[in-house]
Amino acid sequence: MSALKLHLDGEELAAVERLAAMLNVKAEDVVYAALNRLMLQARDPAIHEEIVQTKAWRPDNLPLWSDSAHSVHAYEGKHDDEPQPSRYV
Repeated sequence: MSALKLHLDGEELAAVERLAAMLNVKAEDVVYAALNRLMLQARDPAIHEEIVQTKAWRPDNLPLWSDSAHSVHAYEGKHDDEPQPSRYV
């Protein structure tokens, strides 16, 4: 069987694992279901654009569905935000 490796940040993995636990499945099952949905919609040009855009922002940002990381504020004297679980999962 062939394999793909998906590298997730800790905040991304935590959200995926929490969803998997809620559904009583493995994290791999969640990822496969997501890929299945994507591939079934792959003819849509909007999906093509979303894939390209996600590739561009991913090195510097976490997705909305992931847990938050420490957010640094631009204002002097304001403390960094504490990490929080995803509001989506």
